[in-house]
Amino acid sequence: MNIKIQKLLEGETIVSREAGNSMLPILKSKQAVRLEPTSWEKCNVGDIVYCKVRGNVYTHLVKAKNERRGLQIGNYHGHINGWTKQVYGKVIEILKS
Repeated sequence: MNIKIQKLLEGETIVSREAGNSMLPILKSKQAVRLEPTSWEKCNVGDIVYCKVRGNVYTHLVKAKNERRGLQIGNYHGHINGWTKQVYGKVIEILKS
């Protein structure tokens, strides 16, 4: 299991750095964010979450919420990754790079 997911499931707030430019200009590649444990039910459209969609882990935006399907996850540039209920953390702070 992913160590970050494990720590979040244990209730630990963590700092994470993910590579990629799909969240520019909100997040730069490998910019540190502070994640607090959460569940999909506690998230809202516009939140940035640490989640798993179709086997891939993302730090991406919540684009929509549906009681049956969970959260629709996508990047800042409009790409939609899909629906998930596997949400482990929510960004509570974007740390300076």
